[in-house]
Amino acid sequence: MRDVAIIGIGMTKWGELWEKSLRDVFVESALLAVEESGVDKIDSMYIGSMSSGIFVGQEHIASLLADYMGVNPIPATRVESACASGGIALRQAFIEVASGMSDVVLAGGVEKMTDVDGYQATYALGTASDQEYEGYHGITFPGLYALIARAHMEKYGTTREQLAMVAVKNHHNGSLNPLAQFPFEVTVEAVLNSVMVADPLRILDCSPITDGAAAVVVCPAEMARTLGKPVIKITGSGHATDAIALSSRKDITWLEAVYQSGKKAFDMAGKSPKDIDIIEVHDCFTIAEICVLEALGFFEKGKGGQAVERGQTSMDGDIPVNPSGGLKSKGHPVGATGIAQIVEAVKQLRGEAEKRQVKDARIAMTQNMGGSGGSSVVHILERE
Repeated sequence: MRDVAIIGIGMTKWGELWEKSLRDVFVESALLAVEESGVDKIDSMYIGSMSSGIFVGQEHIASLLADYMGVNPIPATRVESACASGGIALRQAFIEVASGMSDVVLAGGVEKMTDVDGYQATYALGTASDQEYEGYHGITFPGLYALIARAHMEKYGTTREQLAMVAVKNHHNGSLNPLAQFPFEVTVEAVLNSVMVADPLRILDCSPITDGAAAVVVCPAEMARTLGKPVIKITGSGHATDAIALSSRKDITWLEAVYQSGKKAFDMAGKSPKDIDIIEVHDCFTIAEICVLEALGFFEKGKGGQAVERGQTSMDGDIPVNPSGGLKSKGHPVGATGIAQIVEAVKQLRGEAEKRQVKDARIAMTQNMGGSGGSSVVHILERE
């Protein structure tokens, strides 16, 4: 298996992009990634997108986007695994280059979520839950994560204030990110007094509805070294699944797919949590960040909330978490989130993250999750 490196990244500002279509949003970021890579052609591409059929009425987007990008007749594949679609698109690109099937592959993600009303957006996102055992009974994702949060609070003593501190930290980081949808700071008091969505989660515990895209170009590491740029290698990749329905899990406070995908990535890279300098995790809700960090082994079960309160996950803490602002502040166009995490990791490892740069970052991790933990993909990146 060949070593694989990331040689180009592309992302534009996320938000409510009323004036742009799905194809426009994707192609802008994809062309930025190709231009930065310095290559004159790509061999294939993978596009993460969860629900373009519901959000904009367009399926068959791999062919559409390859055409609009001007790269036909290359093979192009849409990848769907709910909110983990982007991360798995990168994994497929990584596998294709590592295997020798292709030399230059683009991995991207896109979602256009604001062209429908709130009801339709909620329905689209809800399709990532178990429709017969969860959706049929009317529960939505804020409700599912509220169940996780309440169980975590009852079992481990996690407090409502600790959940709020996750949002405060991520909005602080996002205030330093010019591409973030909501680049402003919030306070614990503001989070605690924001509109209730599903007890105990309030609106400032929840990631937003977002339009956006991101893209990266990968190639063999040997080829990357000839381009005269910092070589950012993908040294670990792990993917796992779990039951979609919370009722089918032994413990709803534990994310088994996250644990298994993290273990695979750590084993492949020969690393452990203590080796990671920065991590981008899937904070679709504040409780999600806490549960993910526990499942990945950064903190003991039930101790994630305390770690946030002690400042261990802040930019100058033991393990800086979500320096981009995470899904909470940067935004969450579901199919693109996993790729945007990689974009941030590459910037950090290159030393190009400007005001949010983590000092001496050389090893980064990203964790991208589908639904309430039904799928998870983890990558470890290292700078040579």
